[in-house]
Amino acid sequence: MEGKESNIGSSSSTPNLIAKSKPYTTQFQGFSVPSEHISSIISFQKHFQALDDDIIIATKPKSGTTWLKALVFSIVNRHRYTLSNTPLNFTTPHLLVPYFDLELYKENPNPDLYTIPSPRIFSAHLPYPILSDSIKHSNCRIIYMTRNPFDNIVSYWHFINGMNNTLKPSLEDCFETFCRGEEVYGPFWDHALGYWNMSLEKPSNVLFLRYEELLEDPVAQTKRFAEFLGFPFSMEEEKTGMVNQIVDFCSFNNLKILEVNKTGKTPRPKIPSNKLFFRSGKVGDYVNYFSPAVERLSNILKEKLSGSGLTFK
Repeated sequence: MEGKESNIGSSSSTPNLIAKSKPYTTQFQGFSVPSEHISSIISFQKHFQALDDDIIIATKPKSGTTWLKALVFSIVNRHRYTLSNTPLNFTTPHLLVPYFDLELYKENPNPDLYTIPSPRIFSAHLPYPILSDSIKHSNCRIIYMTRNPFDNIVSYWHFINGMNNTLKPSLEDCFETFCRGEEVYGPFWDHALGYWNMSLEKPSNVLFLRYEELLEDPVAQTKRFAEFLGFPFSMEEEKTGMVNQIVDFCSFNNLKILEVNKTGKTPRPKIPSNKLFFRSGKVGDYVNYFSPAVERLSNILKEKLSGSGLTFK
């Protein structure tokens, strides 16, 4: 299919899709979430107590999460670690910035998180409405990054087919599921709108970002992150090139060649290797996979996002 025009959107893919996707996700509080994580999500909602200096990275899967985690961890801990001795050299960003539902509350329904040094950095694929009330009522900072939905579909398709599970959907399956708003943590538009609206309502607590903006000017966005999180770069740091050093270290090309990300593994059994988190990182890669269906999804997004002010290139 790669490099060729796909017949995405044809009705022939639908029966296959239904058979494969139904057991994997469950409708929960208005969103399609992985069935296996429902209990951990409920525990997270019930027990998590946010601190005002907590930092939360929120994304849909395959939206640049690994990159964003590395950048935020490096910004916050730059006075604690140099880039030569940062844990990122030998530990995946996903262990340094753990997920609420995929890890912390899956392993323990009520983990003791108060022993984590401040500021605590967590992550979630969860939509804003599903976050715990303590987060919404605290002064913690949330950085949300979304991505062009077409690239998101292609990236997720590659990812899910590389996992150690029996779920091997076709690209057509993924596209149809996405258009219906039934993809993992979908609908895409509601996921994005939840954080978009809160970034307008509470700009000092929620920062909204597109993956493409970070790729276009990583230096400016890294400085923006630091300012938002309360860890601004000093003039001396900017003069000595600290911002550029962090950007270069956390770049896709550098993270990809670190041994931990080439051969290391996470505790998640479905992930065969950290290498799965690194594919291409490109913008516009979707044109190599499909084109007739672009208009169809574009029209859906136009309708769903109408009047919100949120747009995608």
